[in-house]
Amino acid sequence: MKKLFFDFFPIVIFFIVFKIYGIYYATGALMIASAIQISYELIRYRKVEMMHIITLVLVLVFGGMTIYFHDDRFIQWKVSIINWLFALILLASHFFMKKPIIRMIMEKNIELPDQVWKRLNLIWIAYFTILGAVNIYVAYNYSLNAWVNFKTFGLIGFTLIFIIGQSVYLYKHMDESRK
Repeated sequence: MKKLFFDFFPIVIFFIVFKIYGIYYATGALMIASAIQISYELIRYRKVEMMHIITLVLVLVFGGMTIYFHDDRFIQWKVSIINWLFALILLASHFFMKKPIIRMIMEKNIELPDQVWKRLNLIWIAYFTILGAVNIYVAYNYSLNAWVNFKTFGLIGFTLIFIIGQSVYLYKHMDESRK
């Protein structure tokens, strides 16, 4: 539970500040919260997850452009670019690495046949690609307030549903002795 809060800390700060002060202050708060997240991780664990580093860089770049140009579209695009970047990284691992990245992340906790790992990697690629597209759709077809609500609750909801579906899929393929 602590890890979950840690991962969503910047998003929660962004949402709260947006509701009180608007998009530009929320963007600044997101940038600061993301930097605090990385700093804490570095001090506490002496290691930073690559996902957090990538996210911080994109938050700083797109957040900085949002504030500098006074254009909220940059921060809206950041969500899609992160998702598409993760999809691209997973796709590259599928073709150019011995093991898909999903396998390297999860194989300490679960044993699956090679083909299932490959399929799972492709499922994550599709998930990140679709999530990026849905974000752009919401950003361009709904109000900024609706987009922030979608970013905060919709993306988290989609992720929870996806993880539950993934768990059901994985359970079917787990080694019988480990169930």
